[in-house]
Amino acid sequence: MLLPHRSSLSVVHDDPEHFYANCARSDAKGKAQFFCAIKVSGRKHLFHFMPVYDFPELIDTISPALKKRMQGKSCFNFDTIEPPLMTELSGLVKQGANRYKAAGKL
Repeated sequence: MLLPHRSSLSVVHDDPEHFYANCARSDAKGKAQFFCAIKVSGRKHLFHFMPVYDFPELIDTISPALKKRMQGKSCFNFDTIEPPLMTELSGLVKQGANRYKAAGKL
């Protein structure tokens, strides 16, 4: 779900248990802008996705099942990988990346 956006990202970590990416463009102060992270810890998979923090209206379009997986304002927590939720999350990533592109962050 992140591969289509990889050219717009600055990948910091990319291994089987930890993926971390900033936006390729720095902010006005030259500081890296966080985009997303995936952390695998035992059975838990955490997906941190900053566009839903910056554009909370993106959450208004998600299903109750995906909303139930939210932990905090920008983290999704999965103990099992459910294909329908991954498809929905992929769509959310696309929307968030498009919003970041429109805002000049990607």
